[in-house]
Amino acid sequence: MSTGRKILAGVLVAILVGLGIVAYLLTPDRARQPLADVAGTDPELLRPRYESFPTVGIAEPTGWAANEVPTAAEGLAVTRFADGLDHPRTLYVMPNGDVLTALTNRPPSTGPSGIEGMIAKFLFRKAGAGGASANKIALLRDTDGDGRAEQKTLLSHPALSSPSGIAWKDGTLYVANHDALLAFAYEEGATALTGTPKKLMDLPPGGNHWMRNIALSPDGERIFIAVGSASNVGERGMEVEQGRAAIWDYNLETGQQRQYASGLRNPNGLAFSPWSGELWTTVNERDMLGSDLVPDYLTNVPIGAQYGWPWVWWRNNFDDRVDHPTPVGFNPDYIRLPEYALGPHVAALGLAFTGNGSTLGDRFGSGAVIARHGSWNREPKAGYDVVYVAFDGRGNPTGKPVPVLTGFLADDGKTTRGRPTWVAFARDGALLVTDDTAGIVWRVTAPGGKPSAAIDKITGDRMPPQRELRGGTATFGDDFARNPVP
Repeated sequence: MSTGRKILAGVLVAILVGLGIVAYLLTPDRARQPLADVAGTDPELLRPRYESFPTVGIAEPTGWAANEVPTAAEGLAVTRFADGLDHPRTLYVMPNGDVLTALTNRPPSTGPSGIEGMIAKFLFRKAGAGGASANKIALLRDTDGDGRAEQKTLLSHPALSSPSGIAWKDGTLYVANHDALLAFAYEEGATALTGTPKKLMDLPPGGNHWMRNIALSPDGERIFIAVGSASNVGERGMEVEQGRAAIWDYNLETGQQRQYASGLRNPNGLAFSPWSGELWTTVNERDMLGSDLVPDYLTNVPIGAQYGWPWVWWRNNFDDRVDHPTPVGFNPDYIRLPEYALGPHVAALGLAFTGNGSTLGDRFGSGAVIARHGSWNREPKAGYDVVYVAFDGRGNPTGKPVPVLTGFLADDGKTTRGRPTWVAFARDGALLVTDDTAGIVWRVTAPGGKPSAAIDKITGDRMPPQRELRGGTATFGDDFARNPVP
């Protein structure tokens, strides 16, 4: 063989090897265990399978036919509460029964740039999230009690910029834009936002996770704000993550703000436990560790809690991709274990507790409902549903997620009719679910069912301080510090 032919053969072999390597890297990582095995209070966690390129599996939205509805769990019925909406996401139910939903999308020019940004924009468009933000709040009003909103009013204001979180108290409507927490003067029943809102605090703008959900504390004195990270695992540097991957606490009386909890990659739903009054949240965990990791989760959030992102996941698993130094005060021994796994890449968003008058029947009367928006980077796809997590009498999650609404994802997994996004209970106890890509708010009830009973709050006296070391000889009286030690 001539030298020229040998060189050509070598080049061809190198090309084939290169193509083989590229094909291998681009081959989707398929899950090796059922989704249910990675859900619940004790998920089965396999070893990470690090990916150079993410598994991409996007179900393209097709919408619902006029006579189609999602599949409800046995004993439940689902109808359209409202439709024709422009990408509805969060929900808030006013005391008078008016339903507010944010018509919103990511702000322009956020997220990665360059080739990565181009790919991200393509994926967002394919998933039905590539449009411009409407920057409005829709007021939906069921005037005759038939379970459908006859009146739909759009509340617009120049100050709205990718709004998401909504809350109301005593004539003030609180709205979280992607970059600020605002307060509008707003009376119940009003059909317009007027005047100049007051900016309560700045928020880290945009980023990979741009939604900023909020929740008023049960006593109405504080607002909690969920702020997601700007990246997967801090690959753009930790400077851009300042103030992110955290839940913030804003004091309405003093105007003081503090970081309430941290290490939460992308917290979304916020709700207070009817048993204990504790704050709970849903969190989207990290990507590119394979289709079996890491599970999104539901957890309580005590003040000062640290959940490990980006250095640690699921309490004691260190992410080898992260080489940033840990911040001052970061102690791996004190990283909290999430309470309940919801499955990897399901994109858990909206959260609401049942009970206290909800009308989903006894089977779903004591727990939480969660909207799982659906995966874009898992094979097979996961989520695209609304699930129920039962809680015991002490306010702890139990068992596995139980489907409440399914049928969004097509049987072949290639397309989806819609994507459930947020959940809230209407004043009549019906469950409302936003479906952002379809522009619909669904209404779910148990026909003929009675409102669920009130949840019994956990009460009791505090334990007295221990003043004795049992098993030893030392005892502690009031003057122990003054006594000489023998």
